[in-house]
Amino acid sequence: MSSQPSTTKPGRILSLMQPTSDSLHLGNYLGALTKWVELQDDYEAFYGVADLHSLTVNPEPEVLRERTRRTAAQFLAAGVDPDKSVLFIQSHVPQHAELQWLLACNTGFGEASRMTQFKDKASKSGTDGASVGLFTYPVLMAADILLYDTNLVPVGEDQRQHLELSRNLAQRMNTRYGETVTVPEPHIVKETAKIFDLQDPTAKMSKSTPHPTGLLELLENPKKIAKNIRSAVTDTGTEIRFDQENKPGVSNLLTIYSALEGSSISELEERYSGQGYGHLKVDLAEIVVEFLTPLREKTMDWLESPEKLDEVLASGAHRAAEIAQETVTRVRESMGLLPAFGEPGAAKE
Repeated sequence: MSSQPSTTKPGRILSLMQPTSDSLHLGNYLGALTKWVELQDDYEAFYGVADLHSLTVNPEPEVLRERTRRTAAQFLAAGVDPDKSVLFIQSHVPQHAELQWLLACNTGFGEASRMTQFKDKASKSGTDGASVGLFTYPVLMAADILLYDTNLVPVGEDQRQHLELSRNLAQRMNTRYGETVTVPEPHIVKETAKIFDLQDPTAKMSKSTPHPTGLLELLENPKKIAKNIRSAVTDTGTEIRFDQENKPGVSNLLTIYSALEGSSISELEERYSGQGYGHLKVDLAEIVVEFLTPLREKTMDWLESPEKLDEVLASGAHRAAEIAQETVTRVRESMGLLPAFGEPGAAKE
């Protein structure tokens, strides 16, 4: 296929994140962004802000625009390098929506209705409360992946079902129309620090938390960050040791500490032997604030230079669109659509 990676790197990798809040949180950073930065050295990397996906919750237009910029700025501040990666805004590459329609016409209604996100939303608010966009959300996700002939997709357990749909659709397209798209494979990254909600340490840290103080946001005021850590739920007893089942609160704090400072859990347990939770929280608050301060400052530098940010995003969209158009042209032709004006095989005036 013509849009296969032309570099000496072993494959093409893609990952997107939705702009659904003013700030990413520490779980996003440690669970995803740190891996994005590592992977861009070894793979042909495509990273994007999935603003089309975020439309399923009907955000206010001005809020969406601001959050899209802030999300992209945080990617850059965290170390995504536009010289190594293709960084783009999903809606800036219209081929995402076009390929979604082409794939949707090859997706079964029952197949789409079994997707977890739609089932969960529909069970809570009824089908009338769930949009067609939410229903076809997994097909757009498949389009995101197949558009770039992606070989590898970093996945967590919650995304496996959507990747499987992408694989099924790719195989179906290739069976019906000949070799048309690349069948993606899951890329299982080495184990990352799993960060939990500070107020509910049995739940993963998430933007949808009902506990505002359960998050550690990358762009939060340092005083607020420290306050959230000091008010974090711990456990009965006073011993500082890692025990995910019986002491989830202190185990979460130790995980964050270890991930940011680089010390092992056992080293931290020994360091804080005989000390109370208060000592651990005070020291951890200092570690987190010190770690996030330069990242926040870099993000603000990007946001205060909008023309520079726009230039990076425009360049990324241009590079992405070149590859995306190759794929769409190939799929259109394979499905029997007339070539558009200017494409190979189109009628000339």
